[in-house]
Amino acid sequence: AHENTGLQSQLPPEEQNYGTTAAHVRQGPFVSVSRNGPAKRDYLIAAVLCYANLINFMDWFIVPGILLDIQKYFKLSDGDTGLLQTVFILCYMLAAPIFGYLGDRYNRKIILGAGIVFWSGVTLGSSFISELYYWIFFLSRGLVGIGTASYSTIAPTIIADLFEEGKRTTMLSIFYIFIPVGSGLGYVLAAGMAGVTGDWHWAFRITPCMGGLALVLLILLVPHRTQRRTAAHRALSISGTIRVAAEKAGVHRTAKTTWCQDVISLAKNWSFVWSSLGLTAMAFVTGALGMWVPVFLYRAQVVQGIVSPCLEESCNSSNSLIFGGITIGTGILGVIAGAETARRLRKINNKADPLICATSMCISALCLYIALMVAQTNILSTFIFIAFGELFLSVNWAVVTDILLYVVTPRRQSTAIALQILVSHLLGDAGSPYLIGIISNAIQDKNARSFQWSFWSMQYSFIICAFVGVFGGGFFLLTSFYIEEDRKAAER
Repeated sequence: AHENTGLQSQLPPEEQNYGTTAAHVRQGPFVSVSRNGPAKRDYLIAAVLCYANLINFMDWFIVPGILLDIQKYFKLSDGDTGLLQTVFILCYMLAAPIFGYLGDRYNRKIILGAGIVFWSGVTLGSSFISELYYWIFFLSRGLVGIGTASYSTIAPTIIADLFEEGKRTTMLSIFYIFIPVGSGLGYVLAAGMAGVTGDWHWAFRITPCMGGLALVLLILLVPHRTQRRTAAHRALSISGTIRVAAEKAGVHRTAKTTWCQDVISLAKNWSFVWSSLGLTAMAFVTGALGMWVPVFLYRAQVVQGIVSPCLEESCNSSNSLIFGGITIGTGILGVIAGAETARRLRKINNKADPLICATSMCISALCLYIALMVAQTNILSTFIFIAFGELFLSVNWAVVTDILLYVVTPRRQSTAIALQILVSHLLGDAGSPYLIGIISNAIQDKNARSFQWSFWSMQYSFIICAFVGVFGGGFFLLTSFYIEEDRKAAER
């Protein structure tokens, strides 16, 4: 869930996803307190919020970073293991609109502080759960999802209120860049701590300490009440599963249409419909990759004889370290490259945005398919093609958001953002890790238990991501057929 601010082609990078999708709301003229420019204190507050956002997304990806150890410790099947991330995303998705509603009505600093304390406490507590109580570990991941939703939904609105139009886009871009950085560091921290201590539980004991520092900085630096822009025009944010919320309180007070009428209108907007389905395909692929790639690489290495099976000792986490680095680099590079490519090509082709998305989705799907096929013979090539696959996926995040902003009329944008994110998570990354695990389980159950079949089952189930990626490219291609007409309609 992410936030929006003045419409500029350089959109705030979002999440990549790895689970997250950003949104920007075009703003009308707003009433604000006149000032000469942001004070140093405003930049300090933004820095504190960026730091906490880093911790937020590190907590998202600690579990995938040490998935082998967790799977072994709790004796989980692939299906049950995939359910871990599904529980997290669903709780996050359902809690975000609630916190969006609360954030518009109550003190945001208190909600942020409580959220940090809650998710950090639950993360720390999850490191002490016995292997007999695996269901408590599942519950803890759901509670962490609820805690992080409180932060992702509200923090961007404070940044949006601190800065005027031009600066605001820059500051939000910096805020969102911490999504791929935090995601990648989550893998690195988890794998690093498990490697150094020989005990994966320690991976869950570092971010709570960082959260404690964030809480102290929040209390000391963030004012009790920040100056709000008018409710109708303040940038509305919602991280990872954004929000169905504040429009009823703000935007729709001035609109003549009901929420149901807006939804019906959006359902007839084919550019919005097809681009949302394309975004859902992106979320499906990124969710599955984020959860399962380190495990897939480990199984490939076992089959090749590069590493020995971790039956008793702590599992080798080098794959998570490398994948974390790839996630950071491709996330930042992809978002910037996508925004810049779109800015240049728009000048010569009105359909540039959906065509860029369609092309990059298909290239990404091809790269991922090649990565799966070469995994049993060449691990280096697999890493290279996974990196290119993630890079081309990341190209689309900012561009998809921009499409929504100019094909949907401004007074319906909040509703459009909420619906798009709800659908993309519900049909995308909420279910894909579980689906991959279930298919892998089914294949293993029909064949003799062996390391070879353990690898093949994951390889075959992963191929679904390549097909979904191609479908996503097709959805963006369909968007290009309607985009000029819908853009003109929105401008009217």
